[in-house]
Amino acid sequence: MNDPRLDLLFAMPAYWPATAFGGPVPVARALTTGLAARGHHVEVVTTSLLDIERGTTRRTERRLVEGVPVTYLATPWRYRWMGITPSLPGWLARRRRPDLVHVYGFRDVVTTLVAAWCVLRRIPYVFEPLGMFEPRVRKVRVKRLFDRTVARHVAARAAAVTVVSEHEARHVEAGGVPRTRIHVRGNPFPKPAAVSPNGSLRRLLGVDDAPIVLYVGRIAHGKGIELLLEALAEIPDAHLALVGPDDGHGMMTTVLAASSAPATAGRVHALGAVDDTLPLYADADVFVLPSEGESFGLVAAEAAAAGTPVVVTDRCGVAEFLGENGALVVPFERIALAAAIRRALDDGELRGRLRAGGRAAAERWSPDAVVARQEEIYRRALAP
Repeated sequence: MNDPRLDLLFAMPAYWPATAFGGPVPVARALTTGLAARGHHVEVVTTSLLDIERGTTRRTERRLVEGVPVTYLATPWRYRWMGITPSLPGWLARRRRPDLVHVYGFRDVVTTLVAAWCVLRRIPYVFEPLGMFEPRVRKVRVKRLFDRTVARHVAARAAAVTVVSEHEARHVEAGGVPRTRIHVRGNPFPKPAAVSPNGSLRRLLGVDDAPIVLYVGRIAHGKGIELLLEALAEIPDAHLALVGPDDGHGMMTTVLAASSAPATAGRVHALGAVDDTLPLYADADVFVLPSEGESFGLVAAEAAAAGTPVVVTDRCGVAEFLGENGALVVPFERIALAAAIRRALDDGELRGRLRAGGRAAAERWSPDAVVARQEEIYRRALAP
């Protein structure tokens, strides 16, 4: 590497192995380990939270995680997914000045305080909002008030804003950030995997030959699960497997109601969180991400890399990276979604094209390519 090595600090609300926080955690893991492999000094400061129920602790722990030093701050309290870390100001006061900080998250204690520390110390930082810049779904008025007051410095004083898609870039620009400071990076796709079905998902569902539609992600509002359940009612021979943790917002009640409703009884299966989803992708006939708003949608990238035909709504940023051969992209609408799922289930030639296109997208958007793009954003943020 001809450019000088950078001293980088990642500040984020959760880090590996906190996989219950969704796609941002494995993406951060790929970025930090990839940047370290390119010769940079990378350090992470985060909370001790593992999921919505576990992780509160009164002890700070520092560990080396895959070659990256990570400080899991004492987190004696939490508000849902947000950890409260009273020791953070003292930790920052003792930390040497980095070349650049990556503020990875929004509206949480760690990223809000670290951004303020950067402003006070005149340390350049890159802000990545993780799809949360636009207030939506819950407590929208409270979020807008928070953004105008407590967090008003976070985007305004950032040297650059990293987003994962043009879809997200439009929201950030609409929120007042100049387009010249917004940089689209994308997220890394997993390495394409040739995985043969082993029947594990069919055994979990108790299904032999019926088509299986797979959803992976949090069971939460905004994920389009209601729309997917409505579409399933129009495909009477298919079963739907929902894999992911309950976000506690009441969506699981809707899922359970659908599992006994006349049109979908016995065909809706909530499996909870699963550690290894790769065999599930291989067993599924089609993967669907029906979100009403998703800055990226890493699970669709995982499915594509595994060779599973993908259907996504046009409100998911990952659609830009899959391309026309890597997924069926449809409006956020019941009839269109049901028709696309049925096409993917009925047309073997189409499924073959989607499998090949998904794997090709995974080759294009490899971890190495995305890490190199992030390093380029850092260099531009540090330029005079």
